[in-house]
Amino acid sequence: MAGIDSEYSFSLTTFSQGGRLIQIEYALTAAENGVTALGVKAKDGVVIATEKKLHSPLMEASTFKKIENICPGVGLVYAGMDMDYKVLLRQGRKRAQIYKATYGEEIPCSQAARELADIMQEFTQNAGIRPFGVSLMVAGMDKQTKTPQLFQVDPSGTYFGWKASAIGKNYNLCKAFLEKRYTEGLSLEDATASALLTLKENSEGGITKDNVEIGLIGEDGIFRVLTEEEVSDVLNETN
Repeated sequence: MAGIDSEYSFSLTTFSQGGRLIQIEYALTAAENGVTALGVKAKDGVVIATEKKLHSPLMEASTFKKIENICPGVGLVYAGMDMDYKVLLRQGRKRAQIYKATYGEEIPCSQAARELADIMQEFTQNAGIRPFGVSLMVAGMDKQTKTPQLFQVDPSGTYFGWKASAIGKNYNLCKAFLEKRYTEGLSLEDATASALLTLKENSEGGITKDNVEIGLIGEDGIFRVLTEEEVSDVLNETN
């Protein structure tokens, strides 16, 4: 069957005889080869974290960001191809602005995840384009119920809510580690510690304030990325 499926490996819009769209599987592989990122939901917020690996020691670190805002109340992190992420970030921000102009309020986290998933799904069915080689973790707070939200969006356009999840390289090991440590009712502080311990457990060279990024949202509903000094303080508390 693998030999038959390989005949369709360059077609985006044609199912193989095995019922697969091989290009989407390639896109998933590209995301899974990306630098590890993860998210953990707490009772009072959400934390997302990732390793930050520069492509060259000559790169200016301040210009390379893996965790960013779509709007003040929604942030995301990615694993996979940098250039694909930039396109999704720009489109996500555009959709968020349209939502605010239409309804007079910030886009909810669940709606932001749905919009990103719709964009990614569109790129799985049209000729002349290719799927995005990136997976996303989207974090925010539901303004109506004041409950934290965490979504994972994959290249196929599927998205689900998670209590804790991981994307990128070693995502299976990270998920297994999170399953052992996760408990209902975690505080945001404990969730942050669990996220960093998971990264540390699966990091090849260890994590420091220079090679890890942390973003979080608390009960105030504002998503922010921690500064290097704040990351250093969190790491010291975790050790």
